[in-house]
Amino acid sequence: MTRRGYPSDVDDDTYFFLLPYLLLSPEDARQRKYPIRDVLNALLWVARTGAQWAYLPHDFPPAETVRQQAHRWFVAECFQSAAHDLRILSRVEKSRNGEPSAIIIDSRTLQSTPESGHRAGFDGAKKRRGTKVHLAVDTLGHVLAVLTTPANEQDRAQVKDLCLDVQEATGATVQIAFADQGYTGTQAALDATQAGVELVVVKRPEATKGFILLPKRWVVERSLAWLARFRRLGRDLERLPTTLVGFHVLAACILLCNNLKPLVA
Repeated sequence: MTRRGYPSDVDDDTYFFLLPYLLLSPEDARQRKYPIRDVLNALLWVARTGAQWAYLPHDFPPAETVRQQAHRWFVAECFQSAAHDLRILSRVEKSRNGEPSAIIIDSRTLQSTPESGHRAGFDGAKKRRGTKVHLAVDTLGHVLAVLTTPANEQDRAQVKDLCLDVQEATGATVQIAFADQGYTGTQAALDATQAGVELVVVKRPEATKGFILLPKRWVVERSLAWLARFRRLGRDLERLPTTLVGFHVLAACILLCNNLKPLVA
């Protein structure tokens, strides 16, 4: 009996593109009880719906099997590798260099839950207790690096680690990083310089009110909005920060696949 399809199921093109990145053991390994495609579809169902593992529909593999396999994929950075290659394909398709020379960085605070509360902090600006997700994207909005910290950590304190992760992902091609006024300060600029990046703070014009579209900064805001379509990322539902990062990269990977279907076919 064939399992019925869900809107979150990957199509053939996406699945066959991702499959080589997900094969931590041979596809026909004797210990494998469930097809990789079914496990991947179950993981995407959780990412899309934000539901608890225990509520995974019964026509998917068991929840514990999917959770354990997802953890192995996240630890091995399988989706990071796939997203890296997809990002290069996307940039080349748009007549850009494969690796970027400029990035935009920002953060958002996710409300904590009982699962993540042990590592949560209080964000005084957002009046929220939770986890900060720090994001670096290129000028097309492609995710390059993701970091998580307690929400009480300052954005500017993460500049060095974020830039170093970006340089590792791109082969040290990035020269400039755009950020909002939360990254103002001599130490933040020095930290970026140590990673080989010039930090440029895009400030809001004085004596202005309401929403204003600021150069460069809107790109990362759009990327955060794209990721928010995955309801699992609406709050911090994870016990481990590596799992939270993994779900963000998985979402970025699927978004790239959807935009590049003619190329990944």
